[in-house]
Amino acid sequence: MLSVGLLALALLAAYRLYLRWGTRNGPGGAARQGEAAALPRMKRRDFSLEQLREFDGARNPRILLAVNGKVFDVTKGSKFYGPEGPYGIFAGRDASRGLATFCLDKDALRDEYDDLSDLNAVQMESVREWEMQFKGKF
Repeated sequence: MLSVGLLALALLAAYRLYLRWGTRNGPGGAARQGEAAALPRMKRRDFSLEQLREFDGARNPRILLAVNGKVFDVTKGSKFYGPEGPYGIFAGRDASRGLATFCLDKDALRDEYDDLSDLNAVQMESVREWEMQFKGKF
């Protein structure tokens, strides 16, 4: 009797996780994921902040973000960095300040060049750690 109850509880938990994460992309989300996966690899190039904004996952299926002056293609992580993702605020932008200060507010990000000179040593170390994580993953 106990194992039937545990099985029912496990199935309920799995169903709730599916509802929360499995349908997160909304209508057409799977199509968007497939489209993004089919994109050719980008050649290395420099971006202005204005050019970077185009790659926010909404206007263009490719998602780019910058950390510490380096641009990363995070398209394969669109569930996190896409328009509906928890870190979607960083898509098409320089995410350095937001990552350094652990702030997901749009007001915390700058629309022009940000030299980060007002960040303290701990925050700058955090930016460097995020940069290394993105280098390893993307």
